[in-house]
Amino acid sequence: MARRLLAVAVCALVVAPAAAAATTTGPVFTAPVVKAAHPTLTKAVALRLTLADPKVHAWLERYPVKGRIEQETFDSGNRTWTVKIWWGAAGEIVETNIDDASGAVLYAYTGPQVAWGMARGVKGAFGGDDINSPWVFGAFCLVFFLGLADFRRLLSLRNLDLLMLLSPTASLWFFNHGRIFAAVPLFYPALLWVVLRGAFVGFTGRGTRARVLWPAWVLLAATVFLAGFRVGLNVESSNVIDVGYSGVIGAERIVTGGQAPWGNFPIEDNLPPCGPADSSGEIRDRIQTNHRCEAANPEGDTYGPVAYEAYIPGYLALGWSGQWDTLPAAHFTSIAFDLLAIIGLWLVGLRFGGLRLASILGFAWAAYPFTQYVSNSNTNDSIMPCLLIYGFWLATSPVGRGVFAALSGWTKFASLVVAPLWATYPDRRPSWKFLLAFAATTAAVFSIVFLEPSGWHELRVFWDRSIGFQKGRSSPFSLWDWRQYHAHGLPDLHLVQKVLEGALLVAAVAVAFVPRHKSPLQLAALTAALLAGFELVLTYWLYTYIPWFFPFAAIAVLAPAVSARVPLRDEEPDVHAWPLIPSAG
Repeated sequence: MARRLLAVAVCALVVAPAAAAATTTGPVFTAPVVKAAHPTLTKAVALRLTLADPKVHAWLERYPVKGRIEQETFDSGNRTWTVKIWWGAAGEIVETNIDDASGAVLYAYTGPQVAWGMARGVKGAFGGDDINSPWVFGAFCLVFFLGLADFRRLLSLRNLDLLMLLSPTASLWFFNHGRIFAAVPLFYPALLWVVLRGAFVGFTGRGTRARVLWPAWVLLAATVFLAGFRVGLNVESSNVIDVGYSGVIGAERIVTGGQAPWGNFPIEDNLPPCGPADSSGEIRDRIQTNHRCEAANPEGDTYGPVAYEAYIPGYLALGWSGQWDTLPAAHFTSIAFDLLAIIGLWLVGLRFGGLRLASILGFAWAAYPFTQYVSNSNTNDSIMPCLLIYGFWLATSPVGRGVFAALSGWTKFASLVVAPLWATYPDRRPSWKFLLAFAATTAAVFSIVFLEPSGWHELRVFWDRSIGFQKGRSSPFSLWDWRQYHAHGLPDLHLVQKVLEGALLVAAVAVAFVPRHKSPLQLAALTAALLAGFELVLTYWLYTYIPWFFPFAAIAVLAPAVSARVPLRDEEPDVHAWPLIPSAG
């Protein structure tokens, strides 16, 4: 009985004030039960847990304690602590997130991982999970090597070439695990190898004496199977990164908006939101000036005009919702240029070496893991080399070379470095037909600037948004910009980069005149060397750039070598002789 009276008294004490409030203030609102906002941990404890994390501790050992600035912030909604540490000119060097209840470090970012989400090793961020699986990527590597290796001489130069082309795989593994300072140095040997091998073949005209084990029909059948597998992998297990998204936006602006892409991309600043916040609290979906709800991509207008015009067929066929969704138009474009590259290399081989070489070159692209990496990332990085492949197929036509050299160069600007070489092929005399075709194609692809009322002004916007932006870009994904981390002992190689950039420009002009007469094999080899050299000096480099030089490196190292006196199987054998024949492969 005493317990019942006590319970009634307690209820009276709780209910009576609420009833009184209801009678004096009007309608009653039921308030949700809110957890106490006070954190369990203190700022000092959150900082101590951060400093005790092994990853953070190892990184901070590189910086003196003096000069550090720490900030500890508690998020009452997520019940977590965010701890940030700055040091001098290096800026923010550490960021951690700590669970308030358990004290567990939920994530720890150090060095470039703080500012660069790409440096954190997010699983499947580029290309999705499947292509980054050791089993799938490794299977491509194995098929590529087994299909093209010389098994009669395992220690041959041919096999070394194949292994060097596959060697960036080790770098990619570290990149996928967020170990940038281990990943970056490991891709340079492949670039340097292509430069040196391309220069050797280009200046001597001597290919590699080797024999592929498989007959042409086996390689052709494997290529067809791989092409279908590649399409399926793209459709079923790939993602579209910002590069592919940019292409679709640019195509929509040209076709529907009647605008040049540069300066007209979706932005976030000072625009009303029309969608939810993402995991980082950022609202990307905004009502743009065209009164349409679109996902922002403010820096996507940094490429040449062809990089957007190439997406027009996909956009016309499949459209765009305005959101960063599955973007079927990007998949369409990526798959189309991937298949066109295989067909183009097959045509190159058929023209310059017969069915045997055609089967080898088509298979090389289809089996090479980094070309599939590009396809699965749905970037524009297969467009540029694909267009150059068709220019090479038409090597004996100055007009064909000029058209495709311009289309390639105004996609991503790297291939402009080969324009002098292609203009003076095959005998160092500049071809006026090439120059006219290049100029006419350039005018045609840039005609979209006159969609704007002030077309000439738009050219300045193009320069600022593309070439100007790329020139001033910083990045931890190369050796050259590690100066921003110079405080912890990494060398400043900026001066070395400038010297190499100058050497590349000199080489681009020199190879236009030396050697005096060039075969198609030499043209391919020197093209590969220049493109790899361009990548060698880039500040911002990614694994999707490897296919830029790959087709021409493949021609240079896979084309069978015989006597230089053997004429080319073409209609102009005297000035375009290629030292190879189909039966030698």
